Amino acid sequence: MMETTGGPYLNTAALTSPVGIARLLQMTFGCTTFSLVVHQGGFSAAYGTFCMFVWTFCFAVTVFIITCEFTHLHSCLSISWGNFTAAFAMLATLMSITAAVIYPLYFVQLGCYPIGCEVRDFRIAASVFAGLLFIAYTTEVFLTRAKPGQVTSYMATISGLLKIVQAFVACIIFGALVNDSQYSKYVATQWCVAVYSFCFVVTVVVVAFSVTGKTALLWFPFERSVVVYTFAAVLLYVSAAVIWPVFCFDSKYGSPQRPSLCAKGKCPWDSQLVIAIFTYVNLLLYVVDLAYSQRIRFVSH
Repeated sequence: MMETTGGPYLNTAALTSPVGIARLLQMTFGCTTFSLVVHQGGFSAAYGTFCMFVWTFCFAVTVFIITCEFTHLHSCLSISWGNFTAAFAMLATLMSITAAVIYPLYFVQLGCYPIGCEVRDFRIAASVFAGLLFIAYTTEVFLTRAKPGQVTSYMATISGLLKIVQAFVACIIFGALVNDSQYSKYVATQWCVAVYSFCFVVTVVVVAFSVTGKTALLWFPFERSVVVYTFAAVLLYVSAAVIWPVFCFDSKYGSPQRPSLCAKGKCPWDSQLVIAIFTYVNLLLYVVDLAYSQRIRFVSH
């Protein structure tokens, strides 16, 4: 005889709630985007491969999240589900906006020659759905973010979401570093690379401990350590924000202007400029993170 007491096996709210609807739209838009590209739009080179990876990866994880929440299987996982979904939504937002910019920039054209009108139309359609995918993930971040006075997962707070953005920006810096940035030319610029690497690793560790829900196992107070690290990261990035431009764009060490003989896409000066810009971006993110971390009150479970 079957037991009739207890909650339902399926969680219909996972599909009918505002967050659930946003995730269904993410799944729909993501599937439509890479299907259009694979069917007729086409892609090539590293940029196209990156876009395809973003759309398929985000689609797969979104399907996994919907399935787990609909069937209650997430309760069987040894992770902090709230932190995981919040972190992924922010990461997917950043990845999807990047792909939504890159794909039309490199593959969409107004004219039909030489790819043909049908291929052009498929690429335009894929770009439109890529933009809708970004909006869908942004909506989830907006819906699940921590409200003032609300007890929620750390990764859903402004400080937690900023950790994802900081790590993503660091990846952009690393991409520019390996693209012939000549960072090994001076010890000072090597110091900047050490700053980027250290802050990236610690930020990823903070996210990993939050997502896995293992912060209670640490022998030191996690919340205080995060604030101290954020303050240290601000100081380190201040040093990099001063050192990198001096040793790359000062006439004594580098070039204040882009060399006229520099080839497009293979110019160290371009990579150095990208690194300088995103160094200041990450410095601003860490400063905002430090300011918001003073307003967070951690609750022990």
